[in-house]
Amino acid sequence: MNPTYLHISDLATQIEPPEDAILSRTLHNDERVKAVLFGFGAGQELSEHTAAMPAIVQFIRGDARLTLGDETIEARPGTFVHMSAGLRHAVRAVTPTVMLLLLLKGSR
Repeated sequence: MNPTYLHISDLATQIEPPEDAILSRTLHNDERVKAVLFGFGAGQELSEHTAAMPAIVQFIRGDARLTLGDETIEARPGTFVHMSAGLRHAVRAVTPTVMLLLLLKGSR
């Protein structure tokens, strides 16, 4: 592995959503960004919370509902959302779902 980059050709194959749980796998972590891949079983939910830094979520596989502040949006493969630090948010998987989270540490 080359220490100057990380290459993953297909994020959807890097994690298999469990049937009745949420699984997370850290793909990368340095002083500027942390990349975490999540697998959600259908019906699983990350309850409302905030992050101390800006974040980006991208949905890779499945369908979910993403609550951003007081608004709820439908998320499907290809959905991309940038969230400011401190924004209340929650994720609920409608079907087995794979989601990439990027925490932007350099933007605190």
